[in-house]
Amino acid sequence: MFFWLFISILVLQRLVELSIAKKNENWMKEQGAIEFGKSHYPWMVLMHIGFLSSLILEVMLNRFVTAPLWPVWLAIFILAQACRIWVIISLGKFWNTKIIVLPESDITAKGPYKYMKHPNYLVVAVEIIVISLLFDAFITGILFTLLNLWMMAVRIPEEENALGNLTRYNTIFQQKSEK
Repeated sequence: MFFWLFISILVLQRLVELSIAKKNENWMKEQGAIEFGKSHYPWMVLMHIGFLSSLILEVMLNRFVTAPLWPVWLAIFILAQACRIWVIISLGKFWNTKIIVLPESDITAKGPYKYMKHPNYLVVAVEIIVISLLFDAFITGILFTLLNLWMMAVRIPEEENALGNLTRYNTIFQQKSEK
């Protein structure tokens, strides 16, 4: 029962996030924003759907085992969700699941962005590992951690290039690293 409740909440959260992202995408494009990374985005979506599908299959095959350390993994997951909300609030209308850049816009350097460039990607990496550990889905955890690393190796350079060419991104983060 816990597993299905957890998955239902996770799927609902993702659907709400996609709704927020679509609203933000429409607003940004109305302001003249440009989308990047269109070729890899469907693969990223497929990876996330694959993660949930693989998780469900592995947990069912393991007869819905919950890890002995489940309270620890659940606490880390909840902390990651708080960080995800912090990211979304910090970026406001600029938060998206896609790479959409509004030329000459100000770069967010508040919230978790005070401390690192890509906190949302860290949250996703933590989620993949912790959700897998929560339900002893080790194959899913290893496979999708590797797939996520590959995706970030494609996505982060694409995002940084787009931001670097259209905003003061490089200047802002260079100044931050000098402090």
